[in-house]
Amino acid sequence: MNAYEVNFDGLVGPTHNYSGLSFGNVASTSNTKAVSNPKLAAKQGLAKMKALHDLGFKQGVLAPHERPDVASLRRLGFSGTDGEVVARAAKEAPAILAAASSASCMWTANAATVSPSGDTADKRVHFTPANLNNKFHRSIEHPTTRRLLQAMFADEQHFMVHEALPAQMHFGDEGAANHTRFCAEYDAAGVEFFVFGAAAFDGRYPAPQRFPARQTLEACQAVARLHGLSESGVVYAQQDPATIDAGVFHNDVISVGNRNVLFHHEKSFLEQGRVLEELSRKLAAVGGQFVPVEVPDAEVSVAEAVKSYLFNSQLLSKPDGSMIIVVPEECRNVERVWSYLQKMSSSGGPINEIRVFDLKQSMQNGGGPACLRLRVAMSASEIAAVNQGVLMNDELFATLNAWVERHYRDRLSADDLADPLLLDECRTALDELTRIMRLGSVYPFQLA
Repeated sequence: MNAYEVNFDGLVGPTHNYSGLSFGNVASTSNTKAVSNPKLAAKQGLAKMKALHDLGFKQGVLAPHERPDVASLRRLGFSGTDGEVVARAAKEAPAILAAASSASCMWTANAATVSPSGDTADKRVHFTPANLNNKFHRSIEHPTTRRLLQAMFADEQHFMVHEALPAQMHFGDEGAANHTRFCAEYDAAGVEFFVFGAAAFDGRYPAPQRFPARQTLEACQAVARLHGLSESGVVYAQQDPATIDAGVFHNDVISVGNRNVLFHHEKSFLEQGRVLEELSRKLAAVGGQFVPVEVPDAEVSVAEAVKSYLFNSQLLSKPDGSMIIVVPEECRNVERVWSYLQKMSSSGGPINEIRVFDLKQSMQNGGGPACLRLRVAMSASEIAAVNQGVLMNDELFATLNAWVERHYRDRLSADDLADPLLLDECRTALDELTRIMRLGSVYPFQLA
């Protein structure tokens, strides 16, 4: 192959904790105040990265952010030394300190939307960091995310890293969690599939009533314009509002795509038949044959899909064209979900192998295999232009495991976020990490 899909997984940060910050994410809110294990969380993520690398898939790493985010706390009026800022926030506004300490950047499906060079007008790979403006703890991520992406994809001949969209509700953008690309081959022209929860300027579209619609149609359209995508290579679809209200806060909790296959639930989209027909027609126009794999509600309910994170999985293409589905251990624990997976993998369809990973630390905060990775389709020459320090290999895996062992705690509670030593521990760890991954100065404390 001359082109590959590289999965860049988020490395879990030292402040991984359960503060229940993500309203609309059932797993996140239901595990509020539980005690986390940042060291185990990071090692579980690294184990998945290494296992997929060992299977022959291209794998990269996206570094965590500096937390707590002292700059954000200062913008909210907390003053003094950095330690005094954290102490005052802990005393006066512990909920705000928890938000400023979140390790949510580990879910790199929300880091950015990516368009490969086969789709873009200037034939470069385009990245738009997500503004994530629906949740304060995530809205503070995009400046550091952009610096990290620029350090990873610095060659402007091959890559373009945009600024995030305006951080305002009308352009709410949650990144690749609501975006999928279909193609015959990774380096061929494809069809980019944008899924939104509501329209900000057009009252004709329905909206969920219980939980927020985090992605707008207008954000999807803006990203498509920034990336230079053609109208014939884009499909927009609205997620079913009732499904959002059932806890499907992102499209990647109810569907996942790869190459020409869309694995999705019967209740994923409004006007689902029309959406599938448009995808099929537009993919056929660029030489692909669209293959939808629809899971009936009678076999797996939306509630069971949310509980197991069946669709928050990874679809990975093997050299022979067949696909592996990577699912969390929780799928084994929901009988009808596991039964469906067994039936699907033996049916002769495109998805014929199941790989199960223990990602409990991430899952308890509402993020499965798909949340942990950002997909970047690239040619061999584009991969060669990537900062090689972020690409997984045996040496990097061993180095990062040892780094986690040195710097991470194995227990973190909500009360521990007030510990002034935690900020110093995080900065010491990240300063070393930037050298390991050849990132340069990307964190606020390095830029001060």
